Amino acid sequence: MGRSLFEKLWDLHVIAELGDGMQLLHVDRHILNELSGSRAQLDNAKRSLKPRHPQLTLGVADHVVPTEPGRAGDKTPWAKNVMQIFRDESRRDGILLLDVNDPDQGIEHVIGPESGFTLPGTLLVCGDSHTCTNGALGALAWGIGSSEVCHVLATQTIVQPKPRSMRARFEGALPPGVTAKDLMLALIGKYGTTGALGHAVEYAGAAIRELEIEGRMTLCNLSIEFGAKIGMVAPDEKTYAYLKGRRHAPQGALWDQALAHWRTLPSDPDARFDREVALDCSGLVPQVTWGTSPEDVIGVDGRIPDLKPEALAYMGLSPGQPLAGTRIDRVFIGSCTNSRLSDLRAAAAIARGRRVAAHVEAWVVPGSMRVKREAEAEGLHEVFRAAGFQWREPGCSMCVGANGDLVGPGERCVSTSNRNFVGRQGPGARTHLASPATAAACAVAGEITDARTL
Repeated sequence: MGRSLFEKLWDLHVIAELGDGMQLLHVDRHILNELSGSRAQLDNAKRSLKPRHPQLTLGVADHVVPTEPGRAGDKTPWAKNVMQIFRDESRRDGILLLDVNDPDQGIEHVIGPESGFTLPGTLLVCGDSHTCTNGALGALAWGIGSSEVCHVLATQTIVQPKPRSMRARFEGALPPGVTAKDLMLALIGKYGTTGALGHAVEYAGAAIRELEIEGRMTLCNLSIEFGAKIGMVAPDEKTYAYLKGRRHAPQGALWDQALAHWRTLPSDPDARFDREVALDCSGLVPQVTWGTSPEDVIGVDGRIPDLKPEALAYMGLSPGQPLAGTRIDRVFIGSCTNSRLSDLRAAAAIARGRRVAAHVEAWVVPGSMRVKREAEAEGLHEVFRAAGFQWREPGCSMCVGANGDLVGPGERCVSTSNRNFVGRQGPGARTHLASPATAAACAVAGEITDARTL
């Protein structure tokens, strides 16, 4: 019987069987952010534990960094303290740190792939649940807790039980105006936020093969919202073309060797999975959430269902009312889900020649300094500014609100991020998740609207 991509990668990294279903795995790549990483670094320092292989860890400043134009430093005393610890410990340990305003700084799940630090076949972990984003390149990647960060730093290994396997097939061609974000929201809406609980998911099917690499990253990013901590797409020619020549990718003869190995990784035709699910893409429309969970989602042309009274009360919505036409206050285009160049291009295509509604405050936050440079080289920043959007500096920003970028109490925000939990974007904030094109259209209309009408 053939093996799946997940089975191949998992087996390649097992060092030892520990009993009771636990296995010791080798970690190829480790990304540290200042929020979870600084605490782990301090804990290890107190125990006189040094990183086993500091060259395999990359430090990234993204969660607490300010994003306003011309940022000078950390906005709050606690953020300043976190960053100083992170800088001091990374310097002491010999860990490469992409600090605020470093030419390569950005959101960890954006810069890992764009720098070639993430590679097919590698096992990559990070103290952030959306590490599953990196699986878009055929990596085995997931988020870990603080004690696990300490363990990885000290040993370059991790102890884990093996998840079950799942394949999620997206069949049919994508209709015009439907994006990777819409695909994944629709999948979560169909199967729920526990639909893939305990599984490592491989996304497959005709629609996935048509997606470019950045769209696959959006898809894998939302795996954790689907209940899985691992999401993967098998590497293919698009993957190899994306990676070739990037800073941390293999070069010369090493590239040829790596490529030969990567071509062996996709699931065998007769591979079996513990569970299979499917979604027909052909009839999809752009998706927007209405409640306080990513599974609370409908087509933008739909009506609010008579479900979850507490969520409806929090969101200020009533059963049966059309979702389109709901007045909004804020728009946030950014986060590790949708802040890459292709995302900004999609939003700019809607914003070009139009104006943000007078009562709406709209932000565009590039995912990295590289994305920012490339977008500015294309003039996208001028498109956004002319339309009335704020063009900001890279960081997690309003996705998590750990840096002072918040939605006010009672304000309604259309966001390209990944979570619409109660208070996620600020106390009392009301969040609707959507794609970049939908978010830009909502900013212009001043209400939830279908970007296809623009």
